[in-house]
Amino acid sequence: MTVFKGKGVYGAIAIGKVSLFKRQAAEVRRVSVDDPKKEIERIEAAKQKAVEQLTAIHDKALKEVGEANAEIFEIHIMMLDDDDYNESIVSIIETQKVNAEYAVAVTSDNFAEMFASMDDAYMQARAADVKDISNRLIACLTDSGSSENSTDEMMIVCADDLAPSETVSLDKDRVLAFVTAFGSSNSHTAILARSMNIPAVIGLGEEFLSAVSDGDMMIVDGHTGDVYISPDDETVKSFEEKQAEDTRKKQLLQELKGKENITLDGRKIGIYANIGGVGGIGAVLANDAGGIGLFRSEFLYLESEDYPTEEQQFQAYKKVLESMAGKKVIIRTLDIGADKQIDYFGLEKEDNPALGLRAIRICLTRPEIFRTQLRALYRASAYGSLGIMFPMITSVSEVEKCLAMCDEVKKELTADGIRIGENTEVGIMIETPAAAVISDRLAPLVDFFSVGTNDLTQYTLACDRQNAKLEAFADTHHEAVLRLIEMSAKNAHENGAWIGICGELAADLTLTEEFIRMGIDELSVSPPFVLPLREKVRGISLT
Repeated sequence: MTVFKGKGVYGAIAIGKVSLFKRQAAEVRRVSVDDPKKEIERIEAAKQKAVEQLTAIHDKALKEVGEANAEIFEIHIMMLDDDDYNESIVSIIETQKVNAEYAVAVTSDNFAEMFASMDDAYMQARAADVKDISNRLIACLTDSGSSENSTDEMMIVCADDLAPSETVSLDKDRVLAFVTAFGSSNSHTAILARSMNIPAVIGLGEEFLSAVSDGDMMIVDGHTGDVYISPDDETVKSFEEKQAEDTRKKQLLQELKGKENITLDGRKIGIYANIGGVGGIGAVLANDAGGIGLFRSEFLYLESEDYPTEEQQFQAYKKVLESMAGKKVIIRTLDIGADKQIDYFGLEKEDNPALGLRAIRICLTRPEIFRTQLRALYRASAYGSLGIMFPMITSVSEVEKCLAMCDEVKKELTADGIRIGENTEVGIMIETPAAAVISDRLAPLVDFFSVGTNDLTQYTLACDRQNAKLEAFADTHHEAVLRLIEMSAKNAHENGAWIGICGELAADLTLTEEFIRMGIDELSVSPPFVLPLREKVRGISLT
Protein backbone atom coordinates (compact mmCIF):
# COMPACT_ATOMS: atom_id res chain seq x y z
CA MET A 1 0.00 0.00 0.00
CA THR A 2 1.30 3.45 -0.97
CA VAL A 3 -0.09 6.65 0.54
CA PHE A 4 0.09 10.09 -1.07
CA LYS A 5 -0.88 13.37 0.57
CA GLY A 6 -2.61 16.10 -1.39
CA LYS A 7 -5.30 18.70 -0.77
CA GLY A 8 -8.91 17.60 -0.48
CA VAL A 9 -11.26 19.92 -2.34
CA TYR A 10 -14.54 18.05 -1.76
CA GLY A 11 -15.08 16.18 1.48
CA ALA A 12 -16.23 12.68 0.63
CA ILE A 13 -14.73 9.20 0.29
CA ALA A 14 -14.38 7.14 -2.88
CA ILE A 15 -13.23 3.51 -3.19
CA GLY A 16 -12.67 1.96 -6.60
CA LYS A 17 -10.39 1.27 -9.54
CA VAL A 18 -8.15 3.79 -11.27
CA SER A 19 -8.74 5.07 -14.79
CA LEU A 20 -5.78 7.10 -16.04
CA PHE A 21 -7.00 10.03 -18.09
CA LYS A 22 -5.58 9.61 -21.60
CA ARG A 23 -5.39 12.46 -24.06
CA GLN A 24 -5.12 11.86 -27.77
CA ALA A 25 -2.62 14.64 -28.26
CA ALA A 26 -2.04 15.40 -31.92
CA GLU A 27 1.60 15.50 -32.96
CA VAL A 28 2.31 18.91 -34.41
CA ARG A 29 5.04 19.25 -37.03
CA ARG A 30 6.27 22.27 -38.93
CA VAL A 31 5.26 21.89 -42.56
CA SER A 32 5.98 24.42 -45.31
CA VAL A 33 2.94 25.38 -47.38
CA ASP A 34 2.47 27.03 -50.76
CA ASP A 35 -0.97 28.50 -50.03
CA PRO A 36 -1.14 30.41 -46.70
CA LYS A 37 -4.66 31.57 -47.56
CA LYS A 38 -5.86 27.96 -47.50
CA GLU A 39 -4.33 27.48 -44.02
CA ILE A 40 -6.12 30.58 -42.75
CA GLU A 41 -9.38 29.16 -44.12
CA ARG A 42 -8.65 25.92 -42.23
CA ILE A 43 -8.18 27.94 -39.05
CA GLU A 44 -11.55 29.63 -39.49
CA ALA A 45 -13.29 26.29 -40.04
CA ALA A 46 -11.55 24.79 -36.99
CA LYS A 47 -12.57 27.78 -34.85
CA GLN A 48 -16.20 27.29 -35.87
CA LYS A 49 -16.00 23.62 -34.92
CA ALA A 50 -14.33 24.48 -31.61
CA VAL A 51 -17.05 27.02 -30.79
CA GLU A 52 -19.72 24.37 -31.47
CA GLN A 53 -17.94 21.94 -29.14
CA LEU A 54 -17.51 24.55 -26.38
CA THR A 55 -21.15 25.59 -26.71
CA ALA A 56 -22.21 21.97 -26.18
CA ILE A 57 -19.89 21.70 -23.16
CA HIS A 58 -21.27 24.98 -21.79
CA ASP A 59 -24.84 23.68 -22.10
CA LYS A 60 -23.85 20.45 -20.31
CA ALA A 61 -22.13 22.45 -17.58
CA LEU A 62 -25.21 24.65 -17.12
CA LYS A 63 -27.27 21.58 -16.25
CA GLU A 64 -24.66 19.94 -14.04
CA VAL A 65 -22.84 22.78 -12.26
CA GLY A 66 -24.90 25.95 -12.77
CA GLU A 67 -24.41 29.29 -14.49
CA ALA A 68 -21.49 30.58 -12.44
CA ASN A 69 -19.32 27.54 -13.09
CA ALA A 70 -20.35 27.21 -16.75
CA GLU A 71 -19.17 30.76 -17.38
CA ILE A 72 -15.56 29.61 -17.97
CA PHE A 73 -16.62 28.04 -21.27
CA GLU A 74 -18.14 31.29 -22.47
CA ILE A 75 -14.78 32.89 -21.68
CA HIS A 76 -13.03 30.20 -23.74
CA ILE A 77 -15.32 30.96 -26.70
CA MET A 78 -14.46 34.67 -26.38
CA MET A 79 -10.73 33.82 -26.18
CA LEU A 80 -11.00 32.07 -29.55
CA ASP A 81 -12.01 35.46 -30.99
CA ASP A 82 -9.25 37.42 -29.24
CA ASP A 83 -7.61 39.75 -31.76
CA ASP A 84 -4.05 39.36 -30.49
CA TYR A 85 -4.31 35.57 -30.40
CA ASN A 86 -5.72 35.33 -33.92
CA GLU A 87 -3.36 37.94 -35.38
CA SER A 88 -0.42 35.95 -34.06
CA ILE A 89 -1.63 32.75 -35.73
CA VAL A 90 -2.29 34.47 -39.07
CA SER A 91 1.02 36.32 -38.96
CA ILE A 92 3.00 33.11 -38.40
CA ILE A 93 1.18 31.40 -41.29
CA GLU A 94 1.73 34.32 -43.69
CA THR A 95 5.30 35.28 -42.81
CA GLN A 96 6.71 31.77 -42.33
CA LYS A 97 4.43 30.00 -44.85
CA VAL A 98 3.72 27.17 -42.43
CA ASN A 99 0.78 24.92 -41.63
CA ALA A 100 -2.06 26.07 -39.34
CA GLU A 101 -1.37 23.45 -36.62
CA TYR A 102 2.19 24.71 -36.18
CA ALA A 103 1.07 28.36 -36.04
CA VAL A 104 -1.46 27.56 -33.32
CA ALA A 105 1.09 25.56 -31.30
CA VAL A 106 3.69 28.36 -31.43
CA THR A 107 1.10 30.99 -30.54
CA SER A 108 -0.11 28.83 -27.66
CA ASP A 109 3.41 28.44 -26.25
CA ASN A 110 4.17 32.16 -26.61
CA PHE A 111 0.93 33.35 -25.01
CA ALA A 112 1.02 30.75 -22.23
CA GLU A 113 4.60 31.71 -21.38
CA MET A 114 3.64 35.40 -21.38
CA PHE A 115 0.74 34.83 -18.97
CA ALA A 116 2.73 32.47 -16.73
CA SER A 117 5.48 35.08 -16.29
CA MET A 118 3.09 37.78 -15.05
CA ASP A 119 3.07 38.74 -11.37
CA ASP A 120 -0.72 38.63 -11.09
CA ALA A 121 -2.01 35.16 -10.10
CA TYR A 122 -5.23 35.66 -12.04
CA MET A 123 -3.32 36.35 -15.25
CA GLN A 124 -0.98 33.39 -14.55
CA ALA A 125 -4.06 31.15 -14.47
CA ARG A 126 -4.92 32.28 -18.01
CA ALA A 127 -1.94 30.27 -19.29
CA ALA A 128 -3.91 27.06 -18.74
CA ASP A 129 -6.91 28.54 -20.59
CA VAL A 130 -4.77 29.42 -23.62
CA LYS A 131 -3.37 25.89 -23.74
CA ASP A 132 -6.87 24.42 -23.40
CA ILE A 133 -8.38 26.36 -26.31
CA SER A 134 -5.24 25.86 -28.45
CA ASN A 135 -5.27 22.09 -27.92
CA ARG A 136 -8.93 22.05 -28.90
CA LEU A 137 -8.19 24.09 -32.03
CA ILE A 138 -5.36 21.72 -33.03
CA ALA A 139 -7.62 18.73 -32.41
CA CYS A 140 -10.23 20.27 -34.71
CA LEU A 141 -7.58 20.88 -37.38
CA THR A 142 -6.37 17.30 -37.21
CA ASP A 143 -9.77 15.65 -36.56
CA SER A 144 -8.37 13.98 -33.44
CA GLY A 145 -10.41 13.36 -30.29
CA SER A 146 -9.51 15.06 -27.05
CA SER A 147 -9.48 12.03 -24.78
CA GLU A 148 -10.14 8.34 -24.40
CA ASN A 149 -11.85 7.44 -21.17
CA SER A 150 -15.01 5.57 -22.11
CA THR A 151 -15.94 2.78 -19.69
CA ASP A 152 -19.12 1.36 -18.26
CA GLU A 153 -17.46 0.88 -14.88
CA MET A 154 -17.39 3.45 -12.09
CA MET A 155 -13.81 4.70 -11.92
CA ILE A 156 -11.49 7.07 -10.06
CA VAL A 157 -10.09 9.40 -12.73
CA CYS A 158 -6.39 10.18 -12.24
CA ALA A 159 -4.49 12.76 -14.30
CA ASP A 160 -1.63 15.23 -14.27
CA ASP A 161 -4.31 17.93 -14.23
CA LEU A 162 -7.68 18.38 -15.87
CA ALA A 163 -8.79 21.30 -17.96
CA PRO A 164 -12.30 22.62 -17.20
CA SER A 165 -13.63 21.28 -20.51
CA GLU A 166 -12.17 17.84 -19.76
CA THR A 167 -13.74 17.79 -16.31
CA VAL A 168 -17.22 18.63 -17.56
CA SER A 169 -16.96 16.36 -20.61
CA LEU A 170 -16.53 13.27 -18.40
CA ASP A 171 -19.67 11.32 -17.60
CA LYS A 172 -20.08 12.23 -13.93
CA ASP A 173 -22.34 9.22 -13.39
CA ARG A 174 -19.28 7.02 -14.00
CA VAL A 175 -16.75 9.10 -12.03
CA LEU A 176 -16.16 8.13 -8.41
CA ALA A 177 -13.51 10.79 -7.79
CA PHE A 178 -10.95 13.11 -9.39
CA VAL A 179 -7.29 12.85 -8.39
CA THR A 180 -4.61 15.07 -9.95
CA ALA A 181 -0.86 15.43 -9.54
CA PHE A 182 -1.00 19.19 -9.95
CA GLY A 183 -3.53 22.02 -9.61
CA SER A 184 -4.64 24.23 -6.73
CA SER A 185 -7.75 24.46 -4.58
CA ASN A 186 -8.73 27.58 -6.57
CA SER A 187 -8.43 25.84 -9.95
CA HIS A 188 -11.47 25.49 -12.18
CA THR A 189 -11.29 21.71 -11.83
CA ALA A 190 -11.44 21.94 -8.02
CA ILE A 191 -14.38 24.35 -8.18
CA LEU A 192 -16.21 22.14 -10.68
CA ALA A 193 -15.59 19.01 -8.58
CA ARG A 194 -17.17 20.72 -5.57
CA SER A 195 -20.13 21.83 -7.67
CA MET A 196 -20.58 18.29 -9.03
CA ASN A 197 -20.41 16.81 -5.51
CA ILE A 198 -17.57 14.50 -6.55
CA PRO A 199 -14.71 13.63 -4.13
CA ALA A 200 -11.50 15.25 -5.32
CA VAL A 201 -7.88 15.50 -4.22
CA ILE A 202 -5.36 17.68 -6.04
CA GLY A 203 -1.65 18.48 -5.80
CA LEU A 204 -0.26 14.98 -5.11
CA GLY A 205 2.99 15.73 -6.94
CA GLU A 206 4.68 14.45 -10.07
CA GLU A 207 5.83 11.20 -8.42
CA PHE A 208 2.17 10.19 -8.06
CA LEU A 209 1.85 9.67 -11.81
CA SER A 210 4.63 7.06 -11.91
CA ALA A 211 3.19 5.24 -8.88
CA VAL A 212 -0.31 4.62 -10.23
CA SER A 213 -1.56 2.43 -13.08
CA ASP A 214 -4.84 1.67 -14.82
CA GLY A 215 -6.95 -0.72 -12.78
CA ASP A 216 -5.18 -0.14 -9.46
CA MET A 217 -7.47 -0.24 -6.43
CA MET A 218 -7.55 3.19 -4.76
CA ILE A 219 -9.11 4.98 -1.81
CA VAL A 220 -9.63 8.75 -2.05
CA ASP A 221 -10.29 10.64 1.18
CA GLY A 222 -11.55 14.07 0.13
CA HIS A 223 -11.78 15.10 3.80
CA THR A 224 -8.05 14.78 4.52
CA GLY A 225 -6.49 14.78 1.06
CA ASP A 226 -5.03 11.27 1.56
CA VAL A 227 -4.93 8.85 -1.39
CA TYR A 228 -4.21 5.15 -0.87
CA ILE A 229 -2.93 3.06 -3.81
CA SER A 230 -3.44 -0.72 -3.55
CA PRO A 231 -4.77 -0.51 0.03
CA ASP A 232 -4.76 -3.63 2.22
CA ASP A 233 -8.02 -5.31 3.23
CA GLU A 234 -8.05 -3.75 6.69
CA THR A 235 -7.73 -0.22 5.27
CA VAL A 236 -10.48 -0.90 2.72
CA LYS A 237 -12.80 -2.15 5.44
CA SER A 238 -12.07 0.90 7.60
CA PHE A 239 -12.89 3.31 4.78
CA GLU A 240 -16.00 1.40 3.77
CA GLU A 241 -17.26 2.00 7.31
CA LYS A 242 -16.36 5.71 7.06
CA GLN A 243 -18.11 5.92 3.69
CA ALA A 244 -21.24 4.31 5.14
CA GLU A 245 -21.13 6.80 8.03
CA ASP A 246 -20.89 9.69 5.53
CA THR A 247 -23.98 8.36 3.72
CA ARG A 248 -25.85 7.98 6.99
CA LYS A 249 -25.01 11.56 8.00
CA LYS A 250 -26.26 12.90 4.65
CA GLN A 251 -29.54 11.03 5.09
CA LEU A 252 -29.93 12.36 8.62
CA LEU A 253 -29.33 15.89 7.39
CA GLN A 254 -32.42 15.63 5.20
CA GLU A 255 -34.46 15.27 8.40
CA LEU A 256 -33.31 18.77 9.37
CA LYS A 257 -35.28 20.39 6.54
CA GLY A 258 -37.92 22.67 7.97
CA LYS A 259 -36.22 22.79 11.40
CA GLU A 260 -35.10 26.02 13.04
CA ASN A 261 -31.47 27.14 13.22
CA ILE A 262 -31.52 27.46 16.99
CA THR A 263 -28.90 26.61 19.61
CA LEU A 264 -29.67 24.36 22.59
CA ASP A 265 -30.03 27.45 24.78
CA GLY A 266 -32.37 29.29 22.41
CA ARG A 267 -30.13 31.53 20.27
CA LYS A 268 -31.54 31.76 16.73
CA ILE A 269 -29.08 32.11 13.82
CA GLY A 270 -29.90 32.94 10.22
CA ILE A 271 -28.48 30.45 7.73
CA TYR A 272 -28.55 31.75 4.19
CA ALA A 273 -26.98 30.65 0.89
CA ASN A 274 -24.51 32.22 -1.56
CA ILE A 275 -25.19 32.02 -5.31
CA GLY A 276 -23.66 33.41 -8.49
CA GLY A 277 -26.78 33.81 -10.57
CA VAL A 278 -30.47 33.06 -11.08
CA GLY A 279 -29.56 29.46 -11.94
CA GLY A 280 -28.57 28.85 -8.32
CA ILE A 281 -32.04 29.44 -6.89
CA GLY A 282 -33.00 25.77 -7.18
CA ALA A 283 -30.08 24.72 -4.99
CA VAL A 284 -31.01 27.36 -2.39
CA LEU A 285 -34.56 26.04 -2.13
CA ALA A 286 -33.54 22.36 -2.27
CA ASN A 287 -31.19 22.85 0.68
CA ASP A 288 -33.78 24.80 2.71
CA ALA A 289 -31.77 28.00 3.15
CA GLY A 290 -33.48 30.80 5.05
CA GLY A 291 -32.65 33.26 2.28
CA ILE A 292 -29.85 34.38 0.01
CA GLY A 293 -27.02 36.07 1.90
CA LEU A 294 -24.93 36.81 -1.18
CA PHE A 295 -26.15 37.14 -4.76
CA ARG A 296 -23.08 37.96 -6.84
CA SER A 297 -24.47 40.43 -9.34
CA GLU A 298 -21.17 40.67 -11.24
CA PHE A 299 -22.01 37.44 -13.05
CA LEU A 300 -24.68 39.36 -14.98
CA TYR A 301 -21.80 41.48 -16.32
CA LEU A 302 -19.35 38.58 -16.78
CA GLU A 303 -21.89 36.65 -18.84
CA SER A 304 -22.67 39.61 -21.10
CA GLU A 305 -20.74 40.97 -24.09
CA ASP A 306 -21.73 44.53 -23.16
CA TYR A 307 -23.04 46.39 -20.12
CA PRO A 308 -26.31 44.72 -19.07
CA THR A 309 -29.19 47.17 -19.37
CA GLU A 310 -31.40 48.31 -16.52
CA GLU A 311 -34.21 46.12 -17.86
CA GLN A 312 -32.01 43.02 -18.12
CA GLN A 313 -30.82 43.48 -14.56
CA PHE A 314 -34.32 44.24 -13.28
CA GLN A 315 -35.68 41.02 -14.75
CA ALA A 316 -32.90 38.96 -13.13
CA TYR A 317 -33.30 40.57 -9.69
CA LYS A 318 -37.10 40.36 -9.91
CA LYS A 319 -36.93 36.66 -10.73
CA VAL A 320 -34.73 35.81 -7.75
CA LEU A 321 -36.85 37.87 -5.35
CA GLU A 322 -40.11 36.33 -6.57
CA SER A 323 -38.64 32.84 -6.45
CA MET A 324 -37.59 33.30 -2.82
CA ALA A 325 -41.20 34.19 -1.89
CA GLY A 326 -40.54 36.80 0.75
CA LYS A 327 -37.30 35.33 2.12
CA LYS A 328 -34.43 37.80 2.41
CA VAL A 329 -32.27 38.25 -0.71
CA ILE A 330 -29.05 40.25 -0.32
CA ILE A 331 -27.64 41.37 -3.65
CA ARG A 332 -24.05 42.60 -3.75
CA THR A 333 -23.53 45.45 -6.17
CA LEU A 334 -21.02 45.10 -8.98
CA ASP A 335 -17.76 43.57 -7.72
CA ILE A 336 -15.27 43.32 -10.57
CA GLY A 337 -11.57 44.04 -10.80
CA ALA A 338 -8.73 42.06 -9.20
CA ASP A 339 -9.39 38.41 -10.19
CA LYS A 340 -12.60 39.26 -12.14
CA GLN A 341 -11.85 41.22 -15.30
CA ILE A 342 -14.31 42.21 -18.05
CA ASP A 343 -12.93 43.38 -21.39
CA TYR A 344 -15.67 45.87 -22.25
CA PHE A 345 -15.01 47.83 -19.04
CA GLY A 346 -11.66 48.83 -20.55
CA LEU A 347 -9.86 48.78 -17.21
CA GLU A 348 -6.19 49.65 -17.40
CA LYS A 349 -3.63 46.99 -16.47
CA GLU A 350 -2.54 47.42 -12.86
CA ASP A 351 0.63 46.22 -11.16
CA ASN A 352 -1.41 45.13 -8.14
CA PRO A 353 -5.07 44.76 -9.14
CA ALA A 354 -6.15 43.39 -5.73
CA LEU A 355 -5.31 46.84 -4.37
CA GLY A 356 -6.50 48.71 -7.40
CA LEU A 357 -9.64 49.99 -9.09
CA ARG A 358 -12.26 47.39 -8.17
CA ALA A 359 -15.76 46.92 -6.76
CA ILE A 360 -17.24 50.07 -5.20
CA ARG A 361 -14.33 52.15 -6.49
CA ILE A 362 -15.42 51.44 -10.06
CA CYS A 363 -19.04 52.22 -9.20
CA LEU A 364 -18.17 55.56 -7.62
CA THR A 365 -15.87 56.61 -10.47
CA ARG A 366 -18.37 55.45 -13.12
CA PRO A 367 -21.66 56.61 -11.62
CA GLU A 368 -23.65 55.91 -14.79
CA ILE A 369 -22.97 52.17 -14.36
CA PHE A 370 -23.81 52.32 -10.65
CA ARG A 371 -26.99 54.31 -11.20
CA THR A 372 -28.26 51.79 -13.77
CA GLN A 373 -27.76 48.93 -11.32
CA LEU A 374 -29.35 50.78 -8.41
CA ARG A 375 -32.41 51.64 -10.51
CA ALA A 376 -32.82 47.96 -11.43
CA LEU A 377 -32.40 46.91 -7.79
CA TYR A 378 -34.92 49.36 -6.38
CA ARG A 379 -37.43 48.52 -9.12
CA ALA A 380 -37.06 44.85 -8.19
CA SER A 381 -37.39 45.62 -4.48
CA ALA A 382 -41.17 45.77 -4.87
CA TYR A 383 -41.24 42.02 -5.54
CA GLY A 384 -39.67 40.66 -2.35
CA SER A 385 -37.45 41.29 0.66
CA LEU A 386 -34.30 42.93 -0.69
CA GLY A 387 -31.01 43.85 0.88
CA ILE A 388 -28.46 45.85 -1.12
CA MET A 389 -24.82 45.38 -0.16
CA PHE A 390 -21.78 47.45 -1.17
CA PRO A 391 -18.38 45.67 -1.48
CA MET A 392 -14.81 46.82 -0.78
CA ILE A 393 -15.72 49.67 1.59
CA THR A 394 -12.83 51.44 3.31
CA SER A 395 -14.25 54.80 4.45
CA VAL A 396 -17.27 56.68 5.76
CA SER A 397 -17.29 58.97 2.72
CA GLU A 398 -17.70 55.99 0.37
CA VAL A 399 -20.78 54.82 2.25
CA GLU A 400 -22.22 58.33 2.32
CA LYS A 401 -21.78 58.64 -1.46
CA CYS A 402 -23.49 55.28 -2.00
CA LEU A 403 -26.41 56.23 0.23
CA ALA A 404 -26.76 59.60 -1.50
CA MET A 405 -27.05 57.88 -4.88
CA CYS A 406 -29.58 55.43 -3.43
CA ASP A 407 -31.70 58.36 -2.27
CA GLU A 408 -31.48 60.03 -5.69
CA VAL A 409 -32.53 56.84 -7.47
CA LYS A 410 -35.48 56.24 -5.12
CA LYS A 411 -36.71 59.82 -5.67
CA GLU A 412 -36.40 59.44 -9.46
CA LEU A 413 -38.36 56.19 -9.49
CA THR A 414 -41.05 57.52 -7.18
CA ALA A 415 -41.39 60.66 -9.29
CA ASP A 416 -41.86 58.44 -12.36
CA GLY A 417 -44.63 56.52 -10.59
CA ILE A 418 -42.58 53.32 -10.30
CA ARG A 419 -43.32 51.27 -7.22
CA ILE A 420 -40.39 50.35 -4.93
CA GLY A 421 -40.17 48.26 -1.77
CA GLU A 422 -40.71 50.03 1.53
CA ASN A 423 -38.25 48.09 3.69
CA THR A 424 -35.16 47.60 1.55
CA GLU A 425 -32.13 47.17 3.80
CA VAL A 426 -28.75 48.63 2.88
CA GLY A 427 -25.49 47.13 4.10
CA ILE A 428 -21.77 46.95 3.47
CA MET A 429 -19.18 44.22 3.30
CA ILE A 430 -16.47 44.13 5.93
CA GLU A 431 -13.61 42.79 3.84
CA THR A 432 -10.85 45.30 4.49
CA PRO A 433 -9.09 45.93 7.82
CA ALA A 434 -10.00 49.60 7.36
CA ALA A 435 -13.73 48.83 7.41
CA ALA A 436 -13.38 46.64 10.50
CA VAL A 437 -11.33 49.23 12.40
CA ILE A 438 -13.85 52.03 11.73
CA SER A 439 -16.89 49.77 11.98
CA ASP A 440 -18.12 51.87 14.92
CA ARG A 441 -18.49 54.81 12.52
CA LEU A 442 -19.88 52.77 9.63
CA ALA A 443 -22.55 50.87 11.57
CA PRO A 444 -24.81 53.90 12.28
CA LEU A 445 -25.05 54.51 8.52
CA VAL A 446 -26.32 51.07 7.48
CA ASP A 447 -28.71 48.28 8.41
CA PHE A 448 -26.20 45.44 8.34
CA PHE A 449 -22.64 44.24 7.88
CA SER A 450 -21.59 41.11 5.99
CA VAL A 451 -18.03 39.90 6.52
CA GLY A 452 -16.21 38.73 3.40
CA THR A 453 -13.63 36.53 5.07
CA ASN A 454 -11.75 35.64 1.87
CA ASP A 455 -10.68 39.21 1.18
CA LEU A 456 -10.46 40.14 4.86
CA THR A 457 -7.90 37.36 5.31
CA GLN A 458 -6.06 38.40 2.13
CA TYR A 459 -5.72 42.04 3.14
CA THR A 460 -5.04 41.42 6.82
CA LEU A 461 -2.28 38.85 6.24
CA ALA A 462 -0.91 40.37 3.00
CA CYS A 463 -1.43 37.04 1.20
CA ASP A 464 -2.70 37.04 -2.39
CA ARG A 465 -5.73 34.70 -2.32
CA GLN A 466 -5.06 33.66 -5.94
CA ASN A 467 -1.48 32.54 -5.25
CA ALA A 468 -1.46 28.80 -4.46
CA LYS A 469 2.09 29.09 -3.09
CA LEU A 470 0.84 31.23 -0.20
CA GLU A 471 -1.81 28.80 1.06
CA ALA A 472 0.50 27.79 3.94
CA PHE A 473 0.72 31.43 5.07
CA ALA A 474 -2.93 32.42 4.57
CA ASP A 475 -4.16 31.23 7.98
CA THR A 476 -7.91 31.83 7.91
CA HIS A 477 -8.02 31.19 11.69
CA HIS A 478 -5.40 33.86 12.35
CA GLU A 479 -6.02 35.76 15.57
CA ALA A 480 -5.93 39.10 13.75
CA VAL A 481 -8.70 38.06 11.34
CA LEU A 482 -10.92 36.76 14.14
CA ARG A 483 -10.35 39.89 16.23
CA LEU A 484 -11.43 42.11 13.33
CA ILE A 485 -14.63 40.07 12.91
CA GLU A 486 -15.36 40.27 16.65
CA MET A 487 -14.73 44.02 16.67
CA SER A 488 -17.13 44.48 13.76
CA ALA A 489 -19.83 42.39 15.50
CA LYS A 490 -19.54 44.43 18.69
CA ASN A 491 -19.75 47.75 16.84
CA ALA A 492 -22.66 46.58 14.68
CA HIS A 493 -24.81 45.64 17.67
CA GLU A 494 -23.93 48.75 19.66
CA ASN A 495 -25.17 50.86 16.75
CA GLY A 496 -28.37 48.99 15.85
CA ALA A 497 -27.09 46.95 12.90
CA TRP A 498 -26.98 43.19 12.45
CA ILE A 499 -23.98 41.27 11.14
CA GLY A 500 -23.45 38.17 8.99
CA ILE A 501 -20.56 36.32 7.39
CA CYS A 502 -20.71 35.37 3.70
CA GLY A 503 -17.11 34.29 3.08
CA GLU A 504 -15.70 30.75 3.09
CA LEU A 505 -15.23 30.80 6.88
CA ALA A 506 -19.00 30.82 7.36
CA ALA A 507 -18.97 27.11 6.40
CA ASP A 508 -16.06 26.25 8.71
CA LEU A 509 -17.83 24.20 11.40
CA THR A 510 -14.81 24.45 13.72
CA LEU A 511 -15.52 28.19 14.04
CA THR A 512 -19.32 28.16 14.21
CA GLU A 513 -19.56 28.30 18.00
CA GLU A 514 -16.90 31.00 18.18
CA PHE A 515 -18.78 33.12 15.63
CA ILE A 516 -22.04 32.75 17.54
CA ARG A 517 -20.31 33.74 20.78
CA MET A 518 -18.96 36.83 18.99
CA GLY A 519 -22.55 37.81 18.21
CA ILE A 520 -22.73 36.90 14.54
CA ASP A 521 -26.43 36.90 13.56
CA GLU A 522 -26.30 35.18 10.17
CA LEU A 523 -24.04 32.80 8.24
CA SER A 524 -24.28 32.51 4.46
CA VAL A 525 -22.70 29.50 2.75
CA SER A 526 -22.76 27.52 -0.49
CA PRO A 527 -26.12 25.67 -0.67
CA PRO A 528 -24.72 22.16 0.10
CA PHE A 529 -23.39 23.46 3.44
CA VAL A 530 -26.73 24.79 4.73
CA LEU A 531 -27.92 21.58 6.42
CA PRO A 532 -24.53 20.59 7.94
CA LEU A 533 -24.33 24.09 9.39
CA ARG A 534 -27.89 23.81 10.75
CA GLU A 535 -26.94 20.54 12.43
CA LYS A 536 -23.90 22.20 14.00
CA VAL A 537 -25.89 25.20 15.28
CA ARG A 538 -28.58 22.99 16.82
CA GLY A 539 -25.92 21.11 18.83
CA ILE A 540 -24.30 24.20 20.37
CA SER A 541 -24.95 25.45 23.89
CA LEU A 542 -23.58 28.87 24.83
CA THR A 543 -24.28 28.47 28.54
